[in-house]
Amino acid sequence: MGFLNGKRVLIVGLASNRSIASGVATAMHEQGAELAFSYQNDKLKPRVEKMASELGSSLTFPCDLADDDSISKLFESLSKHWDGIDAIVHSAAFAPGGQLDGNYVDAVTREGFGIAHDISSYSFVALAKAGRSMLQNRNGAMLTMTYLGAERALPNYNVMGLAKASLEANIRYMANGLGPENIRVNGISAGPIRTLAASGVKSFRTMLKFYEDATPMRRNITIEDVGNTAAFLCSDLAAGITGEIVHVDNGFHMVGMPENLA
Repeated sequence: MGFLNGKRVLIVGLASNRSIASGVATAMHEQGAELAFSYQNDKLKPRVEKMASELGSSLTFPCDLADDDSISKLFESLSKHWDGIDAIVHSAAFAPGGQLDGNYVDAVTREGFGIAHDISSYSFVALAKAGRSMLQNRNGAMLTMTYLGAERALPNYNVMGLAKASLEANIRYMANGLGPENIRVNGISAGPIRTLAASGVKSFRTMLKFYEDATPMRRNITIEDVGNTAAFLCSDLAAGITGEIVHVDNGFHMVGMPENLA
């Protein structure tokens, strides 16, 4: 029996079997959770339905994170199948392509700034607002994915770094606001992983190589590493943890100077 046995989890942001959301879904399924998924558009629908089926779920629903009505309809549809949710996993971020290339000051635009913050940060609290009633009285948990670019300036990450910093502040304020309702809110700051989203960041392969050489563990992070931590944070084993950003990056965040450069 897994430590998520009997738990019901909604995963938002599944796009491919290489995505972080896929690693999270697999780990939670292995620990006994029942899963439901959202998909962004009709193009992704067959892919998400297939992956959901492989994880024992037939619950897939459309959801445009830029549209509050679409988010509300997601929970209305899910409520016809489940009377409550034990956890919501938010694994979605977006910035227009031109925002993630070159000097931040040159690249950033008002429109790109707004879109990045809307999809990457606001959508997390939008899910909380719409799903709040289904999370209450269940030791509920919310979890999102952030990145070191929220804390440090990284080449080409640009406006996404600001959006992730906003997301991390969002976690703290949401944890404080939802705590009295026994709903926990946490984030995972994962190391770089070769996902569809990461392919939009210029020189990402160079980043992966530097990371592998610099991290104390001398390897890159996997979606399984992130998935296992996510499963723990959404379980009753983490009942006393809220408002936290857990680094799952093989220690990269705490290294001042890589050993190979010393």
